[in-house]
Amino acid sequence: QLQLVESGGGLVQPGGSLRLSCVASEFTLDSYGIGWFRQAPGKEREGVSCITPTEQITLPGSILYEPSVKGRFNISRDNSKNTVYLQRNSLKPEDTGVYYCAARQGYGCYVLAVMYDYWGQGTQVTVSS
Repeated sequence: QLQLVESGGGLVQPGGSLRLSCVASEFTLDSYGIGWFRQAPGKEREGVSCITPTEQITLPGSILYEPSVKGRFNISRDNSKNTVYLQRNSLKPEDTGVYYCAARQGYGCYVLAVMYDYWGQGTQVTVSS
């Protein structure tokens, strides 16, 4: 069973930055598509960003961002650490929520939760002054 663990959440002021990490145990993440999702209080879980398996990374559409975070967030992999990162800059209060990473087998990059098979437990991010 693939297990994912997120870390890097916390309290940050508006305009600040945080980097979230998603680490897998017992599986190598580079062969999985990875998505980052967030769930704000009282709202449904929404897709933030995704990245394809490493072998597809040079193809069009290999990385996607939800429009409200494009230009502020950056998703990346470090295969030597079996980790996927979500660097988040210029944070806004509306970025507050629990952030989850998820993994899926197969090709493609999706920001739809139903496309993912494995989920982490989430990490809380609060953007507030």
